[in-house]
Amino acid sequence: MSDSEPEADGWPVALRGVTESVVTTLGPNDRWNVAALGLRAPDEPGEPVTATTWGNTRTRRNFHRRGGGVVQFVSDPREFVSAAMTVREEDAPVLDAAHAWVEVEVRRVDGGERGGTRWEEWELRPADARVVSETVPTINRGFAAVIDATVAASRLDVPAYDTDELLSRLDYFADTVERCGGAAEKEAFETIDEVSGWRERRRD
Repeated sequence: MSDSEPEADGWPVALRGVTESVVTTLGPNDRWNVAALGLRAPDEPGEPVTATTWGNTRTRRNFHRRGGGVVQFVSDPREFVSAAMTVREEDAPVLDAAHAWVEVEVRRVDGGERGGTRWEEWELRPADARVVSETVPTINRGFAAVIDATVAASRLDVPAYDTDELLSRLDYFADTVERCGGAAEKEAFETIDEVSGWRERRRD
């Protein structure tokens, strides 16, 4: 099945809690920056989906410049790690790996500082959306461990978080991926290793 219509609220999938996504935003070089973005579902129907940017990221700057981007939903852990852990730019806004996408307009609604890091909260309003392909959901602990590992790795140099605790979590996630993950999860975790260098820090 392909090219299905979006949900009644304009989103191509139903959201609950915090849903991890990939977002592309158009930069000043006219290329699309690819990054990870957590989407917080509203507490009440009719309220907007929100997301928070941390630090002076390309996503934050492009949201200010362009007022929007393209949120995408992927199931390949390598795509998510590439978005979350590396600087990646594409010529087109929609990734080949996206099962669904939604063009959003964003509005800054709050901001502040936590642990020395500036944050900004954004409302996301769907402008256009499409379901490209539908998949049968499966549960794999290795995939979940990859997602959690990107969060832990991204906080290693943030003063508000305990480095030893984060490294301990990464040890656990690495073991989970090794035992439960498939080839894609293991390849994705290798990228986390290379980009963050957490294993060397664990040995120090």
